[in-house]
Amino acid sequence: MIQGHCECNRITYEADCEILDFSHCHCSQCRRLHGAAYATFAAVETDKFRYLSGEEDIKIYSSSDNHERVFCGNCGSNILVSLEDYPEILYLSMGAINGNPTHPEAYHIFVGSKAPWHEINDGSVQYDENPPEL
Repeated sequence: MIQGHCECNRITYEADCEILDFSHCHCSQCRRLHGAAYATFAAVETDKFRYLSGEEDIKIYSSSDNHERVFCGNCGSNILVSLEDYPEILYLSMGAINGNPTHPEAYHIFVGSKAPWHEINDGSVQYDENPPEL
C-alpha cells in the first residue's frame, strides 16, 4: 500500500498496488513546478488509486495538451500527473509519498533539457527525452 499527502495534510490518498515505473524528470515544466533540479515520479495503476480526503482542495493544471498536473489548492503540493495517452497510469509525485515504498530501478528522462547547474552522478540510465517504450 502506497500512501501520501500534501504538505497541509488536506489531501490524502493511497494506491493499493506496486510502483510500476520510477523516473526522475528533468524537463523544464517539472523543474519549475517542483522548484527543483528534477521531479521524481512513481507510476501506479489508476484503478488502484483513491483519495481519502481533500478532493475539494484539488486543483488541476493542464501543462500541455496531454498532461494534467494535480496539486493542492491550499498548500500547492504536487500530487500527481496524468497523461491522456496513458489513462490507466497515474504518476505520483514522490515528494508527497510517505515512507520509502519498494520501487523499480530509477531512470532519468528529458536529460536533454536538464538544469545546466545540476550534475547527474547516480549511474542510472539517462534519456534525452522519453524512453523508447513510452
